Amino acid sequence: MNSKVQSLKDFLGQTGRAALVEVAATKGSTPRETGAFMLVSASAIYGTIGGGQLEYMAIDKARQMLGSLRPAPLGEFADVAAAPHPPAGTFSPYSDGEKGDSRNAGDPLSPSLRGEGKGEGLRDAGKMFATLDVPLGPEIGQCCGGRVEVLIRPVDAALEQELIAKAEVEEAHLPHVYLFGGGHVGQALASALALLPIHAVVVETRAEALEGMPETVETRLTPMPEAVVRDASAGAAFAILTHDHALDFLIVAEALKRGDAAYVGMIGSKTKKATFKNWFLKSADGSEAEFNRLVSPIGGNAVKDKRPPVIAALAAAEIMTALVSHATEATASSTPEKAMAD
Repeated sequence: MNSKVQSLKDFLGQTGRAALVEVAATKGSTPRETGAFMLVSASAIYGTIGGGQLEYMAIDKARQMLGSLRPAPLGEFADVAAAPHPPAGTFSPYSDGEKGDSRNAGDPLSPSLRGEGKGEGLRDAGKMFATLDVPLGPEIGQCCGGRVEVLIRPVDAALEQELIAKAEVEEAHLPHVYLFGGGHVGQALASALALLPIHAVVVETRAEALEGMPETVETRLTPMPEAVVRDASAGAAFAILTHDHALDFLIVAEALKRGDAAYVGMIGSKTKKATFKNWFLKSADGSEAEFNRLVSPIGGNAVKDKRPPVIAALAAAEIMTALVSHATEATASSTPEKAMAD
């Protein structure tokens, strides 16, 4: 398994100089939230701050900055003027309804470029920064209507370690999705889940069915997949689509008996679901309330297309929605005063 943290380390280790482009503050409707970031090198990028002209402008400024990072006799960096560092997460002053601010008077389309350059060449690269304060309007070909401030700074050794440490913490707290079955739909669903901010685990009893899985997806080979359900973390999602209906039933029964699961879904028809219900209530000591938490067929039945990639796309969206909803409910229940105030 090649984790997303490892992908970040690989980028930082293989691209040479890089700049961190981070959304420092937002106002109104924007493509990404505060804290979203990307890394830019001379020839590659990692991540995104939302695409569009805003991202193109940020990439261009980042590469200008990287191009100016060279040792100089006075320890200054090209094209960057000395200025105080802007407070993190705040906008430079401007009034609602104005197209620009005091720095861009007469030119509302020109984003600001500021920075510190006093130091000793590359050793003080971390003191250099630039900001873009951009209204997302038709002037730049975007109609979000909001405003974004982007902070751009070179990645030095300390910032690199900070980024990796933050990524490791985030990865450790990703919601887990357990996918049981590596058949055609399982392969397609694994590929869809690999793109999402989750920790996906494909569980199989057949070694050959785990071949070709995305490298960011964990795989587990076990003769008792239902045992994986018992050991799963709270708030996990379970998608069951094995090659054996009886095995499906065992896994689903285990998952439904966990009251902390964010999602329990099973591939199949109305007949399969009815057969499972009869078995679950009569032979597995299940309850109606537990059964009613089952999502089957996974992905819903609004789209009458049973091709694996279609089922996978619908199921991935369904699982992600359930995970977000479960997390929101968990947060609200842990802060009752805030929930009541809202």
